[in-house]
Amino acid sequence: MTALLLAGPVAGFVLANTPPPEFNPETVTPGPAGFVAIFFVAAMVVVLALDLNRRVRRNTYRAEIKERLAAEIAANAAAADAGVTTDGDADSQGTPTT
Repeated sequence: MTALLLAGPVAGFVLANTPPPEFNPETVTPGPAGFVAIFFVAAMVVVLALDLNRRVRRNTYRAEIKERLAAEIAANAAAADAGVTTDGDADSQGTPTT
């Protein structure tokens, strides 16, 4: 608790006694090298975002196909148990036709 009480006056003292920065704005600009570096980082972020989007879409499609196949297999198994052919026609005697 006492650290919080001392933090305010200490921070005020340090800020009051810090000399203002004296620098030339021309010497601290990134220049062409900084522009190229930031452009490269931005381009890589865009490429990675497109790749991530492509991979997520591919996994989504794979999951949908697996669900459709599982539903189709379950429907075929249920139809075989009920004595219905895969075309949806029931045999007159209740047995599956070949």
